[in-house]
Amino acid sequence: MIEVVAAIIKVENKFLCCQRDENKYKYISKKFEFPGGKVEKNETNEEALIREIKEELNLEIYINRFFTTINYSYPDFDIKMHCFICSLREFNIKLNDHISFELLDLESIQSLDWVPADLELIRLLKDENGI
Repeated sequence: MIEVVAAIIKVENKFLCCQRDENKYKYISKKFEFPGGKVEKNETNEEALIREIKEELNLEIYINRFFTTINYSYPDFDIKMHCFICSLREFNIKLNDHISFELLDLESIQSLDWVPADLELIRLLKDENGI
């Protein structure tokens, strides 16, 4: 089981959705995700999230609160994804690992092609927001 973290970042009432680069696993290649990454040894989930978002997007985040943990089994690996609601100091994004990004409201968010693990996260966000 791979421990990962994900940031649910709101920018002016829209959510930051990032498109992954090409990957050897077709089921996640070029699909959208909430940004984040792997938790390294001796690192808290919060520390990992702050580091990953800085590395991948050049953004400094505030972690507002823990949202949920999702366990998901892909064909080739399993993840435990710890998800946090976050806000930004300022929106000065620079894509280092992703190929594009979108800012979408919850009504439009499923128009994108998402990594499978994040679909459950979207459902929970919609439930929490009465959508």
